[in-house]
Amino acid sequence: MSFLKVSHPIATSANSPYAAIANEEKRVYAMQFHPEVQHSEEGYLMLRNFARNICGVTEKWKMEHFLKEQIKMIREKVGTGKVLCGLSGGVDSSVVAAMLYEAIGDQLIPVFVDNGLLRKGEREQVQEVFKINLKAPLVTVDAVDNFLGKLEGVCDPEEKRKIIGHTFIEEFEKEAKKHDGIKFLAQGTLYPDVIESISVNGPSEVIKSHHNVGGLPDWMDFELIEPLRELFKDEVRKIGLELGLPSDMINRHPFPGPGLAIRIMGDVNVPDLTILREADVILLDELKASGYYAKTWQAFAVLLNVKSVGVMGDNRTYDNTVCVRVVEAVDGMTATFAHLPHDLLERISRRIINEVDGINRVVYDISSKPPATIEWE
Repeated sequence: MSFLKVSHPIATSANSPYAAIANEEKRVYAMQFHPEVQHSEEGYLMLRNFARNICGVTEKWKMEHFLKEQIKMIREKVGTGKVLCGLSGGVDSSVVAAMLYEAIGDQLIPVFVDNGLLRKGEREQVQEVFKINLKAPLVTVDAVDNFLGKLEGVCDPEEKRKIIGHTFIEEFEKEAKKHDGIKFLAQGTLYPDVIESISVNGPSEVIKSHHNVGGLPDWMDFELIEPLRELFKDEVRKIGLELGLPSDMINRHPFPGPGLAIRIMGDVNVPDLTILREADVILLDELKASGYYAKTWQAFAVLLNVKSVGVMGDNRTYDNTVCVRVVEAVDGMTATFAHLPHDLLERISRRIINEVDGINRVVYDISSKPPATIEWE
């Protein structure tokens, strides 16, 4: 193809982050700009115009069509077999479980694995929510000792993720042996997980491994079912509403599969998990009380394992630092830090320092994605 003439450059400065070329006659357009990555106010409009006005795509497809197609495909694939669904209590796995129950009913065996890396009270919350909103009986597996034993002394984040992923698979296999006819394993894998975990046909690098990406080990005689693998989080929430799941369940903030293990810098141990849980619940309580939980994408605390000198009363302290991370996003591929009111940040900091033993300093993460990721590890 011949060289395309620059017809309407968006900017001409040598420091401009974008440039454009066009050939109106051939209807060929190109842009050195990523509207979905750089936080452009017009990014969505640019992508929409390209799809509709240049590619001629019509807006006939709806999420309800996707849901019907997936339910039909699941029924055809599963047949008379049974499906073990790994349930975390988060949005993704809950939506998968609801889809599977709609498709195959009692052939679904939902399994919730308590890995010891959950937030405060999460096991009880998951059991209660599942009992009320989903009809299939939930199997709960206590695997705390197994996970924490394998993570002992492990500091590298990639190694943590891989250990947790492998241990989940082992626990699912153990549970599957207790039931006859299980031929499939279902997971709530999303497209952002795939993008960050796998370099697909290009120069992009693996950002970080996700425990539910990469297939199953050769020794496992299961087929994977991942109906959400090509969707983003906002699309999954729409499917959840289509399935009749309650909005408070669907609009929960994302929680990573590796749990609190990737929110503790360094070794994962019971004392640090206890400290982090207490700090995290204070953060979420204050966000919900102020109305900012519903306005933000994700919020959590990170235990930095960096100590500093402080003063508590008349005493010198040398305690840990917690980082508060709150971001705004649409699909999780990009994010900006939330501009929380100073009085809210002050209240969060004061409560964490006063109420959580072992913490004397709170910092706020003002990094965006990119260049940072949402999670720290």
